[in-house]
Amino acid sequence: MSLFSFLGSLLSTLADRLDPLFGASATAAAIVAFTLCVRAALHPLTRAAVRGEKARARLAPRFAELSRRHRDDPERLRRALGELRAKEGASPMAGCLPALVQLPVFFVMYHVFSTGSGAGDLLDHTLAGAPLGGRWDGALDGSQGLVHLSLFALIAAVATWTWRRARRTAVPGAPGLARVLPLLSFGTVLTAALVPLAAGLYLATSTTWTAVERALLHRGGS
Repeated sequence: MSLFSFLGSLLSTLADRLDPLFGASATAAAIVAFTLCVRAALHPLTRAAVRGEKARARLAPRFAELSRRHRDDPERLRRALGELRAKEGASPMAGCLPALVQLPVFFVMYHVFSTGSGAGDLLDHTLAGAPLGGRWDGALDGSQGLVHLSLFALIAAVATWTWRRARRTAVPGAPGLARVLPLLSFGTVLTAALVPLAAGLYLATSTTWTAVERALLHRGGS
């Protein structure tokens, strides 16, 4: 059994369990529930990434001071930065590596929800009457259009909140790329407009989880 087939089998089993509660929308509910379960399982990796981000933010002023002090001696600057990271236990990969580990999982889930590969008739099911395999341009009228518009509104609201929060919590003197990255969250809205409803539902669930999770981790201890 391929990985895609295994995931499809799990989704079908979960949809059967949810059928008494959600009826014709049980498969859509299964996509949401499965996405939440996977994100919860990956939570320790996210905590590790946030710890790395906090460490970099805490040390940013000291990095800047060392850069000014040794700007004419790159080798001495490299050693000084390495010593500071070793002393504080702040690896430069601490925030990136956990995120990279998660990428294959997200790719597999996105592939299944976009193509239905290995998941049988996944994209033939519906959410409030809108086919999970349908796209917004084919459902602009009636209840189907309302489902797609509601999904876009949710993703856009989460993207806007994420962007505004990132601006408030930005580290002074952060490189330009760090200030631009939050804008990429709006790309999810465009992606949702181009993929089947099943994948859009996955994107909405995952991005909402990410926004709430990171807000809580950055507010409290990680």
